[in-house]
Amino acid sequence: MSETVEHVDDEQRAVVDYLARLGAAMLAADYSVDYVRMVLTRASDRFRLEPRFLILPNYIQVGESCDSRIEHVGESLRYDQAFQLGALVRRTYRNFISPSDGTAELDRILALPRPLPWWVNMIGYAVQSAAYGLILQPTPVGLVAATGFGLVVGALDIIARFNAAFLRLLPFISAFIVTFAAFSIGRLLHMGQDSLRVLIPPLTLFLPGVGITLAILEASTGEVVSAAARLTQGFTRLAQLALGIVLGIQALGITQWELTDAPRNLLGPWAPWLGVAVYGVGIMLYHGPPRRFMPWLLLILYVSYAAQFGTAELFGAYTSGFGGGLALMICTLALGELRSTPSSRVLLVPGFWLMVPSSIGLVGITEIVGGDGDSTNAIILMLVSMLSISLGFQAGRAIWALIPPRIRFRDDAEY
Repeated sequence: MSETVEHVDDEQRAVVDYLARLGAAMLAADYSVDYVRMVLTRASDRFRLEPRFLILPNYIQVGESCDSRIEHVGESLRYDQAFQLGALVRRTYRNFISPSDGTAELDRILALPRPLPWWVNMIGYAVQSAAYGLILQPTPVGLVAATGFGLVVGALDIIARFNAAFLRLLPFISAFIVTFAAFSIGRLLHMGQDSLRVLIPPLTLFLPGVGITLAILEASTGEVVSAAARLTQGFTRLAQLALGIVLGIQALGITQWELTDAPRNLLGPWAPWLGVAVYGVGIMLYHGPPRRFMPWLLLILYVSYAAQFGTAELFGAYTSGFGGGLALMICTLALGELRSTPSSRVLLVPGFWLMVPSSIGLVGITEIVGGDGDSTNAIILMLVSMLSISLGFQAGRAIWALIPPRIRFRDDAEY
């Protein structure tokens, strides 16, 4: 009898350990707290374990007292790792994997080396920056600046991988270097018309749009502690960027007339649409997902951008995130039904990265620095942009929930 009890205890311990580690990995991949709780609750039911969870953005506890497992969320997962984690989450959610096999698979995912060499990643970051240049400020000067500064920040990103202290300072250092170099070159060549918008493309790596949008989404679902933590982290990141820009401007003694934010398109209306495809290439080079993902990636990017563009034309730029978020959520949930595609959560991320309203906060900060902006107004507009995206996501999930489950290929609506 005692051997049987011990055997049951060992099985439960294996389940608790696996669910705790899986939840920590999901949080490291920027899954929302409510979705992590849903997956772990579903898995607990199927593993016949009473669900007892404490979940925060950087901490998770499964079980109680001496039978619990506590996991601290470490470094963020790379997208190529999150790509495979999505498949593991799906298998766990549908009870297609045992705790021991799941633990082994999780160990394999966390130990994966980067799929591409560092110099390819650096080029990939420059390509992403060039894509944002085509989307935000399609001018020859803007495109050259976005590509060149993207290479610089990409090189800094490679260096930061080997130095934790430098990594924490990377947003501030990058913002200072890009600001100082951009305005120095602008003065030297007597070019000021692109001054503020050339700062945005190479700094997109550090924009906390994902974190702030998740915070608003979690606040709407009652996860106020997690929402507050994400908001604090997001505003801290924005403060680092602002400080770097401020010091760069003050070091050069930039005058008010040199700080302009006038969107211009000297290449043609086709440029932003080409930028979307270029951005997809940059994602493949910088993040390294499987090559077979490219067609789905382009489809997702164009759906989200087209919906965002159309909403902006009808209702204005600051609410365009609602249309983009709505279309992106429905598209990824629909594609997630296909057996040849990765999980919906993995499909969602690239479209999320592309959403331009996440950069509005940085434009507002640069305008405030120049003394021509209202700080309260800039913060409100940034929050409106993030709120519109999160509302679009929620509306998309609500519409998807109305579709009868019997016409779906899968029994789980994943996010």
